[in-house]
Amino acid sequence: MNTPFRSDREVMEYDVVIIGAGPSGLSCAIRLKQASPDLGICVLEKGSEVGAHLLSGAAFETRALTELIPDWKEKGAPVTVAAKQDKFLFLTKTAAIPLPNPPQMNNHGNYIISLGQLGSWLAAQAEALGIEIYPGFAASEVLYDENNIVRGVATGDMGIGKDGEKTDQFQAGMELHAKQTVFAEGCHGSLTKTLIAKYDLRKNADPQTYGLGVKEIWEIKPELHSEGLIVHTIGWPMDTKTYGGSWMYHLDNNQISLGYVVGLDYQNPYLSPFEEMQRFKTHPAVKKYLEGGRRIAYGARAIVEGGFQSLPKLTFPGGILIGDTAGFLNVPKIKGNHMAMKSGMVAADSLVTFLGNPSGDECTAYPENLKKSWVWDELYRVRNIRPGFHFGLLFGLLHAAFQTFGGWMLPYTLKNHADHKQLKRAAESTKIDYPKPDGVFTFDRLTSVRLSNTMHEENQPAHLKLRDASIPIGVNLPEYAEPAQRYCPAAVYEVVEEAGQRRFVINAQNCVHCKTCDIKDPSQNIDWTTPQGGGGPNYTAM
Repeated sequence: MNTPFRSDREVMEYDVVIIGAGPSGLSCAIRLKQASPDLGICVLEKGSEVGAHLLSGAAFETRALTELIPDWKEKGAPVTVAAKQDKFLFLTKTAAIPLPNPPQMNNHGNYIISLGQLGSWLAAQAEALGIEIYPGFAASEVLYDENNIVRGVATGDMGIGKDGEKTDQFQAGMELHAKQTVFAEGCHGSLTKTLIAKYDLRKNADPQTYGLGVKEIWEIKPELHSEGLIVHTIGWPMDTKTYGGSWMYHLDNNQISLGYVVGLDYQNPYLSPFEEMQRFKTHPAVKKYLEGGRRIAYGARAIVEGGFQSLPKLTFPGGILIGDTAGFLNVPKIKGNHMAMKSGMVAADSLVTFLGNPSGDECTAYPENLKKSWVWDELYRVRNIRPGFHFGLLFGLLHAAFQTFGGWMLPYTLKNHADHKQLKRAAESTKIDYPKPDGVFTFDRLTSVRLSNTMHEENQPAHLKLRDASIPIGVNLPEYAEPAQRYCPAAVYEVVEEAGQRRFVINAQNCVHCKTCDIKDPSQNIDWTTPQGGGGPNYTAM
């Protein structure tokens, strides 16, 4: 047994440790066991149960699932609501103009699913193969040896009080040592962020760019429901300079998945993605579906939008990156789950060969094998569509049409730019007057967070950490009107005034783990870290 990196922690040994029980991590684990049943595999999941932190639209392409588990239908996968009709609308403030459905958004053969339910099902398939899955145990630290090779991870200590001292409930974290560690943390992973910096994995890549998706589940009147209907919109309430759009997916049981995505490269610091989602629901083309209905779930999550040119180097000594944490999402398709799964499967195949005959500490065959897969070709073809919208809505639409009909073959690749650098100063921007919530169609943040079932252990240090406590009031407030008050969809950040003094307040207990603050803060002063004990949202069917 290897020596612990910290003497008070127990050590568990595996061949492969996977961080994150999402579609990429579970697909990687299953494929590893299918190919090499004797491998010791462990999956760590920060959510209280598998699926608790999974959120997606989701219109699901089954290509990777069929490759991984060909008999998924017979095994009862929760993939049952077939997509039947696509609509694509351009919204003005009062009108909805039908547009031709882009080929990438053709959902014929796809399904409308709950990603959380699919994650739970995949976890059951993995456990049936002998894979160990530990929900409620967040990997909080990467372990390196004396040669700066990743040797595994450690879970966070439990029972640390708000004052940073050990309480009577203190329990040291565990160390999980591995021959290879797979990071499948999802969008903007907290450990992946440190790996990218340590190994300079973005040396030859553009910055990653992101969007924030705000999602609600509604139960609507049966006569307004059309199972399998898929509606996407662009236009209002976004201005022509800001990337954004919506989805409405009609599930079964008179339920719809309703969501709005705002590109986090937006420029106006007064913009609030949450409020834009609420405003979107007041459009006549949307509101008509919600009349007499009720909202039953809420959540929010950042999504990767950088695509091909923002993929970092995918391997480093002792580990690899897969799924959304690496950046595998097809923005024009509005789909990433199939690509995340396939990246995990290619990683597994590469690791089986590598572990059978290791040469060095880095699985360099993984990116080479990805380049031979349909993931690479699919991502390359659409590489210029999302960055085209950086030049405005009209150019973006025309350029996307050009790309779709063969423009992708031209050798140019548009560049991506870091989202936090796009904000204009408050003095250069126009304030946005958002209407007050009516409690019927539109709601406030705190009411919404309650529907996410978010829970955090009260007596613990805030998992949202400021590098410099003076920056929110001293820099961000005068320069950018402190945008954290508006970009956070969970009312985590406030500026309050007490005795004539302004103070920055962090309500960490509200955090739904969307990661927007870590991405969009203009001073890059906020570090999102894992809380203790499986804290966060508990999404039941998102």
